[in-house]
Amino acid sequence: MPVLIIIGIIVLLVIWVVGLYNGLVRLRNRRQNAFADIDVQLRQRHDLVPQLVETVKGYASHEKEVLLRVTEARAAAMAATTIDGKIIAEQQLSSALQGLKVQVEAYPDLKANQNFLQLQEELSDIENKLAASRRFFNGATTEYNNAVESFPGNMIARNFGFKREVLFDLGDDNRKQMDEPPEIKF
Repeated sequence: MPVLIIIGIIVLLVIWVVGLYNGLVRLRNRRQNAFADIDVQLRQRHDLVPQLVETVKGYASHEKEVLLRVTEARAAAMAATTIDGKIIAEQQLSSALQGLKVQVEAYPDLKANQNFLQLQEELSDIENKLAASRRFFNGATTEYNNAVESFPGNMIARNFGFKREVLFDLGDDNRKQMDEPPEIKF
């Protein structure tokens, strides 16, 4: 009889470990799926940026530094292969696009150009979709990180190579910009 109890406890323990492991796999896959959704939006953004840059070039030919920074940031974002690398590269592209938006303000004719307005609207739509996708990704990542770091899941996670993952955040440059009060001019 004691042997059956020991076997029963071992079977329950194995079922419990398998359940925790499978839960961690599901959460990791949900996070990767969430990033795949971001990837789709990023591809659209990357395709749109050259069109936007070319339109702006016609009006702002002497603003080469800003346009070069946007182009280089886009190339780096497209070349990134890991989730962490893509997060860093996309933060740099977002920062470069912010610089482009500031330069556009100096060109009233450009702001009235129909092609530019359409591209800007498409970019704004993609940025909104990206924001929603990032929120979902960060939610999936937080859920995954909680499972990896909480007891007793952390024991299983550590033994099977699950580790804490990074969130898709603003990045240091954009965070500094957000901490500064907006400049108001009349």
